Amino acid sequence: MSEQYLSVGQVNNYIKNIFEAEVMLQNICIYGEVSSYKISNNIAYFNLTDETGLISCVLFNASRFPEPNIGDVILAVGSVSYYAKGGKLSFNANHIAPYGKGLLYEKFLKLKEDLEKRGYFKLEHKKPIPERVNKIGVVTSSTGAVIQDIINVTKRRNKTVNIVLYPVKVQGVGAETEVANGINFFSNYDVDAIIVARGGGSAEDLQPFNTEIVATATYNCKKPIVSAVGHETDFTIIDFVSDLRAPTPSAAAECVVNLLDDDLNQIDAYLNFFYDAVSNKLMRIEKDSNSLIDKMFYASKNKVLEIDNLINQFNVQINHSILNKTTNITHSVDVLKNRLEALNPYVPLKKGYVKVESEGMVVRSHKQVKKNKEYNLIFSDGKSKVVGV
Repeated sequence: MSEQYLSVGQVNNYIKNIFEAEVMLQNICIYGEVSSYKISNNIAYFNLTDETGLISCVLFNASRFPEPNIGDVILAVGSVSYYAKGGKLSFNANHIAPYGKGLLYEKFLKLKEDLEKRGYFKLEHKKPIPERVNKIGVVTSSTGAVIQDIINVTKRRNKTVNIVLYPVKVQGVGAETEVANGINFFSNYDVDAIIVARGGGSAEDLQPFNTEIVATATYNCKKPIVSAVGHETDFTIIDFVSDLRAPTPSAAAECVVNLLDDDLNQIDAYLNFFYDAVSNKLMRIEKDSNSLIDKMFYASKNKVLEIDNLINQFNVQINHSILNKTTNITHSVDVLKNRLEALNPYVPLKKGYVKVESEGMVVRSHKQVKKNKEYNLIFSDGKSKVVGV
């Protein structure tokens, strides 16, 4: 054990001298959330906090500045001081200002102006959000309400859509790099659209989304991006660069994910349309077929009537020809009959003539008649025999 003994005052003064000698702790600007604020004798005593710690602050001539509310994020300009008598570390501020209207806001406006000049916000560069998506990429924290809101809305609207999460820090040191890396990853990944989201917060909480690295990654991304950062009234640089800005993470999912019921209704509408079209086509075909059958029936009926008339005409002509032919034949037969009658040897016999035959030969002259020879006398009604003298 050292034999040198130091008093409390000596130690505190030594610590005080260390802080006063440290240039990095003099005339600096810090920001944080006001967790307490009290004024006494025009001196404000307040605490600034963030997710990593707390520092006590003192502000002299406090009436020069508007009193902040508990929960406000402010900027404080001053130096770190160690109060040796009380053994207490504090930040002695000589100026305070709302964080959103301070240096970060000026930085935001400067970056916004610069990116606008470079064409990052031009409408012609913005990509349309697909009407239907199968897979969406989400860049946000793996914990908290944001990712759950996106999942719930997505599954409610369309349970067939897949979600791929790229988990990142959404505030604090290095958050902007992680967000930019997530955007770059999905730019070459198999997703249809990207949602970059975080919940509400203070201006410094949203600072990663007000950085050039995130803006450049968004601008160069090959996939359409929907930004949903902060509350509806919050605007960040990524909102101006992204292809669509949604007021909340839930609204972003509403914008990206199409309703499955709408798709099913559309399919039903298409099916009904095709059914009606086919039915109408079949009805037209049936009507045309019936019309064609009727035309063919009437045409065939007329043709049959025409053929029937021709047949009747042919029948009349044939009958007339047959009648004429028959009449001519009958006349010819009659003529031939008369001629045959005239040539019939029996006709003269009926008139009293007699046919004389002998030994089957016709006797045509009296010179052929011989004495005592028998001859047949043929009459019209019979025969008689005679002997020649």
